[in-house]
Amino acid sequence: MKISEKQRILVLAPHTDDAEFGCGGTINKFVNEGHEVYCVAFSACERSVLDKFPGDILRTEVKRATKRLGIKPENLILLDYMVRTMNYHRQEILDDLIKFRKEINPNIVFIPSLTDIHQDHKTVAEEGLRAFKFSTVLQYEMPWNNLTFTTSTFVMLDEENVKAKVEALAEYESQAHRNYANENFIRSLATTRGVQINTEYAECFDILRWIIT
Repeated sequence: MKISEKQRILVLAPHTDDAEFGCGGTINKFVNEGHEVYCVAFSACERSVLDKFPGDILRTEVKRATKRLGIKPENLILLDYMVRTMNYHRQEILDDLIKFRKEINPNIVFIPSLTDIHQDHKTVAEEGLRAFKFSTVLQYEMPWNNLTFTTSTFVMLDEENVKAKVEALAEYESQAHRNYANENFIRSLATTRGVQINTEYAECFDILRWIIT
């Protein structure tokens, strides 16, 4: 099934690279199809950046990465929450999300999985569902953080989408030391999800809400 009408799509990323890891190929696909895609990154993780990089390096990298995916610069929203403390700021995060709900009024919202064990991811997922319970809401996977994940929805990708995801994540030089931040893993996961639906590449999601108009 192809989404025929143009949609307003919002991706919630607790940290600056989460959108690219969780649904970078899907973002590129939707942008190419003419949908309006927005991304909110809640933290640039200054406290987690290696000493050899500037503290604000992720703010520079996320701008380059989302541009690779096709997101308009004005559709990237960077917030200033401190990494690993979002569970202490639930109300502020919910207030921000309600503001974005009014300003963007998205049809489809992508959030981390509710089974994600990272405290920031879980907080954004829970508050995201609370704020956007009247929208279609899909959870994206991050296998290194998900205790369980139900592969209930798939987005078919082509080589162009996967290449855009790989190139976007390559912009994060400050994160290259992580064992999942490499082209082999990214392509392997896309291939695995593709095999599940008999296509070359895919990304998968778990439905929380699916609203049909």
